[in-house]
Amino acid sequence: MSWKEKLGLVHIYTGNGKGKTTSALGLAVRMLGSGGKVIILQFMKAPDVYGEQKKIRECGAVIESFGLPKFVHGKPEPEDIEAAKKALQRAKEVVSSGEWNLVILDELCVALGFKMLNIKEVKELIESKAPHTELVLTGRYCPEELFELADYVTDMGEVKHPYQRGILARRGVEY
Repeated sequence: MSWKEKLGLVHIYTGNGKGKTTSALGLAVRMLGSGGKVIILQFMKAPDVYGEQKKIRECGAVIESFGLPKFVHGKPEPEDIEAAKKALQRAKEVVSSGEWNLVILDELCVALGFKMLNIKEVKELIESKAPHTELVLTGRYCPEELFELADYVTDMGEVKHPYQRGILARRGVEY
């Protein structure tokens, strides 16, 4: 059995601490370095804003971003919901295709937390995963009912963060 045939587990990186997307990107680099094919679908992140978007492409991954150039605070606007639904539709195609060794659905859990997506559809997406595709979901607010479908669940806990002192997101570190 080849190493690629041993793939197929589901990861969830959630919690209020920093490092969910960063961990997923580290896994992407590891997979690319091993000769695997990687695609990252970003929910709630606009294209060409975040530092990882350009560099991960240069490493050989495909990255597609479906967010708008603004943050969602409180109640999402209809266009935010529409963008999340487009990302979910694309995710359904990608996850079930069998074309990718690693699929990362970045910030999908945040979209669920803001009630922009239906949890039943996300469960169906996970269950429709191609057998040898490793799948990663990231973001705060992951519903615990998804934990039963995952093989890895990592809760990034916040102990201390510069936001608490009024230091806003910094390019190269938080975005």
